[in-house]
Amino acid sequence: MTIAVIDYDAGNTANVLRALNKIGVDAVLTADQAVIQSADGLILPGVGAFPTAMAELEKRDLIATIKSAVATGTPLLGICLGMQLLLDASEEHVLTDGLGLIPGICRAIPAGDNLKVPHMGWNQLDVVKPTALTANLQDSAVYFVHSYFTDVAPDYLDVTADYGIKVPAMISHDHVYGAQFHPEKSGDVGLGILEKFKEVVYADSASN
Repeated sequence: MTIAVIDYDAGNTANVLRALNKIGVDAVLTADQAVIQSADGLILPGVGAFPTAMAELEKRDLIATIKSAVATGTPLLGICLGMQLLLDASEEHVLTDGLGLIPGICRAIPAGDNLKVPHMGWNQLDVVKPTALTANLQDSAVYFVHSYFTDVAPDYLDVTADYGIKVPAMISHDHVYGAQFHPEKSGDVGLGILEKFKEVVYADSASN
């Protein structure tokens, strides 16, 4: 079983790879289209700005590759900015098209009197829809760093966190999953989510 961590110079890749290694996944960091297309599972990590990230994916000719892999049924997990890139578009800086794998638009988190933006630090999770990745997550705490949120329809919303608004913490559509927080920085809870994604990938590869 091969899980490819997509390399486009916008991800917290070292920590993601370290976390995957802890759960027994010998993942490969790659921007090679053939490797991504043939992988059993994909992880799209991300930190930074949405337009810059999409421009880098386009520069490396990875947009069509990712979409093609997902179209063939390859499970994909987007992390932080990587989750935001799954949507149709983002309003960050300038309206920018995303990967279009989950319907929705990325919007700025509204600042409140006692709520600073970016939303940074540990926050509890509220599971609103069970998926393969959400078991035992209710009231668990995970680590967030973000200024934008994924505005998606309820059909795609799995987990929220309270930060003045109900921040989408996890979203999904079919075999495409997103985590707004950083599983690789969220201790045993985060490792558990990556373990569940590994099981999704294993089950999918075993059935094909």
